[in-house]
Amino acid sequence: MTGIRTLAIDCGGSGIKGALLDERGELTSARTRVAVEYPMTPQAFLRVLDDIAAESGTFDRATIGMPGMIRHGVVINTPHYITDAGPHTAVNRELAGRWRRFPMQEALVEQWGRPVRVLNDAQVHGAAVITGVGYEVIFTLGTGLGCAIFDEGQVVPKIELSRAPVRKHQIYDTWVGAAARRRIGRAKWERRVLRAIAGLRPMFEWDRLYLGGGEARKITCKLPDDVTRVPNIVGIQGGARIWELSQ
Repeated sequence: MTGIRTLAIDCGGSGIKGALLDERGELTSARTRVAVEYPMTPQAFLRVLDDIAAESGTFDRATIGMPGMIRHGVVINTPHYITDAGPHTAVNRELAGRWRRFPMQEALVEQWGRPVRVLNDAQVHGAAVITGVGYEVIFTLGTGLGCAIFDEGQVVPKIELSRAPVRKHQIYDTWVGAAARRRIGRAKWERRVLRAIAGLRPMFEWDRLYLGGGEARKITCKLPDDVTRVPNIVGIQGGARIWELSQ
């Protein structure tokens, strides 16, 4: 294989997946998936990434997409790994303190001796699918709700939409996440997703909205004309193109 080899890892609340990509974002290795074991300290997280890297093969650079607010490779907050028993369970304050402002990108550069970019997972998803024209937004439906914004192909600084209140003392993470779909059923959950899109459209005024993440494939209803559903694999594939986009 010639060209730059990118190790791309997509980190979710239930599983962490990785693969090697060529310069076009095409997979050149089998995907490796590791189930998240809670509680997950930053050091345990680094060990999981190291296991995936070893399984994937030789790489020249790495892209890590993870949930939460990530700024310049530093974890400002992350919603799942700070709990003892997994998403939407009680937060472990000591664990949250260990994650708060953890320099993940710096730690991985030191661990692997290669260039690394650590970003929010929705930003990596979006990098694979945006056209680079206009104001493009991606919502990722998974354990919670991820969000990333691109303006004329440039990554816009992150906002943490998932933690915004929506109704009945719920935040978007709990209102449209996977647990809500399992609890209320697909039909009611789809209506919630459509209401979220309609309610957020005036806030963003996007030219194009993309719906990604593992839960997006479960949507069977008709989506608005300015909304495009994308496969979950783009969460890995965007790991190559994100290097071309400035932030």
